[in-house]
Amino acid sequence: MFKRRRFKQQLTLQDRLAAWSKAVQEQAAALPAGRERDALIQKARQVEIASHLDDWAKSPGLQPPK
Repeated sequence: MFKRRRFKQQLTLQDRLAAWSKAVQEQAAALPAGRERDALIQKARQVEIASHLDDWAKSPGLQPPK
């Protein structure tokens, strides 16, 4: 059986999502209007939604009872 390689993330998920969203938005800004640009903008929105979902999942209202 293979052992999984463990990788310790240096940045938090929030930081990685924010950096990726910013990079995708910058790529979209450099492109002319069209399908490729729209796809990149949609991808950036999906990353922002993922960030909000992560915030929601970590909210104190969702913690298990003690």
